[in-house]
Amino acid sequence: MKLKLHVWRQNGPNDKGRLETLEAPNVSPDQSFLEMLDDVNQALAVEGKDVIAFDHDCREGICGMCSQVINGVPHGGQERTTVCQLHMREFKDGDDIFIEPWKARAFPVIKDLVVDRSAYDRIIEAGGYTSCHTGGVADGNAILIGKEVADYAMDAAECIGCGACAASCPNSSAMLFTGAKVAQLAVQPQGMVEAHRRVTAMLDEAKACGFGNCTNHYECQASCPKGVDVKFIAKLNREFMKAMFK
Repeated sequence: MKLKLHVWRQNGPNDKGRLETLEAPNVSPDQSFLEMLDDVNQALAVEGKDVIAFDHDCREGICGMCSQVINGVPHGGQERTTVCQLHMREFKDGDDIFIEPWKARAFPVIKDLVVDRSAYDRIIEAGGYTSCHTGGVADGNAILIGKEVADYAMDAAECIGCGACAASCPNSSAMLFTGAKVAQLAVQPQGMVEAHRRVTAMLDEAKACGFGNCTNHYECQASCPKGVDVKFIAKLNREFMKAMFK
């Protein structure tokens, strides 16, 4: 296949940025999207041109690093699919493809398609953990947890923190990410002790980072590559209300 790429190029958060048109002349339908970008970068390097900066790590749909908006949709719009799992057979010969980074105030562009997602790390640092004494590892069955609670917590824990929810939200809200992290701990005995402090601290940090509020557009759930449900935002709101009364 021969494709025309319109790639966002930006040298840093203070640079204006622009779309640059590049040719991808020999694309295999069996390639992943990132492998296609690898080939484009190899050609640019041979010509002595600046290669496209983009994030990647595991390339197995786990790490959440490949933060790209493809044709206006985070991760390309395929259901439960990250960019590294998106294959070129989803496109047609001669297609124009627009590739941009996450665009949210809390995710400043570092270079081209690479954004700074450390805002999510700061939300986790604010309370996305349980405090415990260091020492020997406790027995896994020391505190029994029912299957219903365990399944609920595991569903929340599927969030890989990629940022697609905030990038797709018109308010750049991090409520789905924060809700998943709060809900995962709120239903477990180990997490209940610090539940009130956790939810207020994490929401305060999300606000400080520049994320907006949820107004029920559901774009976050639609773009989440792991299918994290907005029910966790509802759980977040309930936990916050309990913390306020506490």
